[in-house]
Amino acid sequence: MGTGPDPSWMFDFTGTVLPIFLAVVVGIIAVSAGRGLLQWSRNNNAPLQSIPARIVSKRSEVRQQQAQDESSRTSTTYYLTYEAEDGVRREFKVDGHEYGMSAEGDKGMLTYQGTRYHGFQRRPHYSTAE
Repeated sequence: MGTGPDPSWMFDFTGTVLPIFLAVVVGIIAVSAGRGLLQWSRNNNAPLQSIPARIVSKRSEVRQQQAQDESSRTSTTYYLTYEAEDGVRREFKVDGHEYGMSAEGDKGMLTYQGTRYHGFQRRPHYSTAE
């Protein structure tokens, strides 16, 4: 009779636990891809809208990634929040140039399609002082 550990637990792990783990990972990836595809489809089916709005907030998100060779890489994502005349606020991801050229309080026409940002055309500020 053998007195060592029973090696059948390894077979149970590879035969039962590993396939379940792989199925969960594949399921998570499929759900994420499905959500992205659904959002893309909703945006394509949404009407292109241009509405009067003003910029009420600016924010940026900085991410730093450490590389294997001890160097690091930094990326920044920029966001602008617009408020429509009816008080509804919408936040959009914008490029760095647009972010830099924008200021809180700017008014103009916001153009978007679903959650997809198309641009913001500022109205010129007129001074009443002469």
